[in-house]
Amino acid sequence: MATLGQIVFWSIISSIIILAGAIALIIGFGISGTHSITVTALSSAGNIGDDGILSCTFEPDIKLSGIVIQWLKEGVTGLVHEFKEGKDDLSDQNEMFRGRTAVFADQVRVGNASLRLKDVRLTDAGTYKCHVLTANGKGNAGLEYKTGAFSIPEMDVDYNASSESFRCEAPRWFPQPTVVWTSQADQRANFSQVSDTSFELNSENVTMKVISILYNVTINNTYSCMIENNLAKATGDIKVTDSEIKRQSHLELLDSKASLRVSSFFAVGWVLLSLSSYLMLK
Repeated sequence: MATLGQIVFWSIISSIIILAGAIALIIGFGISGTHSITVTALSSAGNIGDDGILSCTFEPDIKLSGIVIQWLKEGVTGLVHEFKEGKDDLSDQNEMFRGRTAVFADQVRVGNASLRLKDVRLTDAGTYKCHVLTANGKGNAGLEYKTGAFSIPEMDVDYNASSESFRCEAPRWFPQPTVVWTSQADQRANFSQVSDTSFELNSENVTMKVISILYNVTINNTYSCMIENNLAKATGDIKVTDSEIKRQSHLELLDSKASLRVSSFFAVGWVLLSLSSYLMLK
């Protein structure tokens, strides 16, 4: 009959064998390419009617034939887009994205899984997920895609006004933005009483034209017209001197955020390895 010491000894040996098997299985999974890889996605805004980019990057893999990229949208059946074996596979693509999607095939090998979305629609807004599978592993990241309209304003002197006035006009915005005028000479000045802003609905009954007039302006002073909604901020500057009119405009997209998924698989493996070493030393 086995003694208590022998029973304890063989129990410990059995535990070590089972643990070693689990560790070998984890390492085997890692070698076979089923562990996680880092995938990063960047939330952004799409300008309806234009082409948009849903950004996604992953750890590069030179074996293009082994890379699979899948784009999905929350609440939508089927796929937004799939790329595998070095080419697009759109057999399971949802109808609402038919003919409107593409990946940058020549950049997939270097880790670019971004999706080009043609003719952005208001209904394209939502939560998307970028899944990537390579010979090194798999991973995914989600992003929030917002849609609306935004455009750079054109600045000019309004010659139809009874007094010296500046005109700030932008062709397409949605949702309805705010418009604020400022002056370089007096940044604290409030121009709400000497400006007039209107919004004209465009033919598609979604976007609107923004027109804002600033009255009683002075020469040799730079005025700025800032148009902003929850997607973008556009600013137009204008300055009139005795000899010329200076203008410049720029557009800035707001609230771009990155989503990052980092592998935690091998962290578990190292915990088990450390525990195994500890038991053997005991």
